[in-house]
Amino acid sequence: MNNVTPFPRPLPGAPSQTAFDRLELGRIMDLYGRMVAAGQWRDYAIDLNREVAIFSAFRRAAERPEFRIEKRPELRHRQGMWALIGETGSVLRRGQELAGILAPVERRLMKIVED
Repeated sequence: MNNVTPFPRPLPGAPSQTAFDRLELGRIMDLYGRMVAAGQWRDYAIDLNREVAIFSAFRRAAERPEFRIEKRPELRHRQGMWALIGETGSVLRRGQELAGILAPVERRLMKIVED
């Protein structure tokens, strides 16, 4: 009755969960707000795991996400810790900077204005 089984402890110095910091989340939510205002997106989800933090943007809540923005810190020295993943699951962009990953989505907001 007094047997206590300890949970496995994470390695010292290793984060127990990967997350977006305040500036990263602010930049992502700014883009999300502009896409909602343009009528492109209607819902989002955030998934925080030990290895990856994922922001998913949906056209409708019942569908697969149109885009996923993934942060994988373990890949920062290899391919880059940021990835933009499309609806089909293919990696559209990968890199070290969040701004470079968001650029293809931000281009969708640009409109040509005629004189």
